Amino acid sequence: MTDPVNRVEPPFVADEVTMLESWLDYHRATLLWKCHGLTDAQLTVRSIPPSTLSLLGLVRHLTEVERSWYARRLAGRERPPLYYSDAEPDGDFDSLDSAPVAEVFAAYDRAVQDSRALAANTDLEALSIGTVDGLQVSLRWIHLHLIEEYARHNGHADLLRQCIDGDTGE
Repeated sequence: MTDPVNRVEPPFVADEVTMLESWLDYHRATLLWKCHGLTDAQLTVRSIPPSTLSLLGLVRHLTEVERSWYARRLAGRERPPLYYSDAEPDGDFDSLDSAPVAEVFAAYDRAVQDSRALAANTDLEALSIGTVDGLQVSLRWIHLHLIEEYARHNGHADLLRQCIDGDTGE
């Protein structure tokens, strides 16, 4: 698989902020890499039932994750969900026809850009305005959590892509 999204390897030696942000960007780019070159229909191919996982669903889910952790929690901004609701808590995975594919990727890009802007020039020890179970979390915790979230879902994306067209890659 070629790398059309310019996935940059994280540095071996760097300060903590650079290292965390580099790994997070690497995982963001990996998700896009797994989706590159597929048709809209291929992006909606589901994994093994009863799971509703698909590459497009993962992009939608990670859009919500970005918005939740950086905008809602770190910055305390109101950001209503784009793809799920109380009535449909798994809508990001289940209701893939609610937005055109191009709009899904544009929303993902906006969410990532917003996350980067909110984290820029913020100390890693800075505490979130929003809370998790009534507790504030640091920007460092949010970065690490997002790296873990992307790494887990990129494993899913790798398997989905391999099932769709046989492409594999790290």
